[in-house]
Amino acid sequence: MKRILWISSLVAVAAVGLVMTRLPAMAHHSSAPFYDDTKSVDAVGTVERFLFRNPHSFIFIRGDNGSGQTVEWEVELGAAVSMRRSGWTPETIKAGDPIKATGQPSRAPGTFGMCCAQLSRPDGSPIRP
Repeated sequence: MKRILWISSLVAVAAVGLVMTRLPAMAHHSSAPFYDDTKSVDAVGTVERFLFRNPHSFIFIRGDNGSGQTVEWEVELGAAVSMRRSGWTPETIKAGDPIKATGQPSRAPGTFGMCCAQLSRPDGSPIRP
């Protein structure tokens, strides 16, 4: 009887271990210390470069800061591995593409960054892979 209990316990532990190692890890940090989720900002301009990488991808947009000055906006996106699952590739957005990003502004004074952005063309049509 003890042997059957020991074997069934071992099988249960192995099965749980197998299931746990097959599930994707979804740990992430909060963006709240870096970006203000109570505000929204728009960046309209031209894509300078698109960095498709982990742990975060970035789009750099040359555009207006709202006061008539040209600045480079840094838009933080998700991980390339997650974006790829949705159909994104390094070629989805190219340098020179017109773009509009709407997202949460950076909390750092004097910077032009955002996260959690919705991406579209300047006419409002969404950018999708």
